[in-house]
Amino acid sequence: MVASEIRALFAVAARPEVVSLAGGMPYVSALPLDAVGQMTGDLIARNGAEVLQYGSAQGDPVLREKICEVMSLEGIQASADDVIVTVGAQQALDLITRIFVDPGDVVLAEAPSYVGALGTFASYQADVVHVPLDEGGLIPSALSETLERLQREGRRVKFLYTVPTFQNPAGVTLTQARRAQILEICARYDVLIIEDNPYGLLGFDGEPMRALRADDADRVIYLGSFSKTIASGLRVGWALAPHAVRAKLVLAAESAVLCQSSFTQLAVREYLTTQPWREQIKGFCELYRERRDAMLESLAALMPEGCTWTNPAGGFFVWLTLPEGLDSKAMAPRAIAQRVAYVPGTGFYADGTGHRHMRISYCYPEPHRIREGVRRLAGVIEAELQLRDTFGGTGGYPTLGVDTPGPDTV
Repeated sequence: MVASEIRALFAVAARPEVVSLAGGMPYVSALPLDAVGQMTGDLIARNGAEVLQYGSAQGDPVLREKICEVMSLEGIQASADDVIVTVGAQQALDLITRIFVDPGDVVLAEAPSYVGALGTFASYQADVVHVPLDEGGLIPSALSETLERLQREGRRVKFLYTVPTFQNPAGVTLTQARRAQILEICARYDVLIIEDNPYGLLGFDGEPMRALRADDADRVIYLGSFSKTIASGLRVGWALAPHAVRAKLVLAAESAVLCQSSFTQLAVREYLTTQPWREQIKGFCELYRERRDAMLESLAALMPEGCTWTNPAGGFFVWLTLPEGLDSKAMAPRAIAQRVAYVPGTGFYADGTGHRHMRISYCYPEPHRIREGVRRLAGVIEAELQLRDTFGGTGGYPTLGVDTPGPDTV
């Protein structure tokens, strides 16, 4: 599924009669919108000449200090000098790929992986090599085997891209023990790590996981975003990079957009300064936990035999695997006809595999809508199973990995 197909899917899924389990949209209505509106008006009245003016390509210095405060919750000790503010984490990923990747270079990515990252890598003609994950996140032995094979083949890996916490799309989290192993393996093979962590503060149990960047400041470039913890429409993200890389990122950002929006940066700065943002994040976590529970309970009660799914401890997504012989991409139009939407798994693999998988999201619909959406989806799957049993089908794919390993997958 290419990006244009996903955009078309979301356009259909936006119809009010359709229960959309497709999008990863944060529930911004849970924000104290009156207080945010008042804050924004006061900001313009008080500092309009700064708010509405050009800024620097690196970003507002006070906001960068606040970002370091946010990252400290995940064990990261950083200097604001090494932070660059970007238009969401997506721009940071684009700039990094522009700097490091030439056509044909190898980029390692989890299987499945975030569709927006795969689109960026494709736009720079990178050769994406997938490394499988399971319920404990990226599999260290598979990473080591992949790097060893690529080294034998004389192929240079530019970086490993990973979403280690509440992963998009699978919802799984890299265990603490595996984090140490991944850092050790990448150090041994001299591979840079891009840690994309938009969901790290949205856990449902305990304290935030310790970031990879907290234990390796020289090898890990950390990407963060306020899209999930404040509001996606502000489009404020950042990259924390080693000093030499940060300098290149600033130059690349300046050539791309001259500077980021001063208005949105200072709005976020004001929010972090004047609003109880930690309590607001806790409120989001409770809201998403309730919706996660509604989805998991409905899946357990309604899904046909042979379906399996992940059990996320935070974030937005569940990764569902269909029984053998079913194809989530072929099934999608029939699901829309039954007024339920999801994202087929093929969009999360560079080679277009993933037909037995789908991403379903619990972050935006109300719990009763989630239950109704799962009920409709279960009915669609039941109908597909009847077709399979009547006309036959094939399958036999791993739960989370790539369907049929090719020359560039493990």
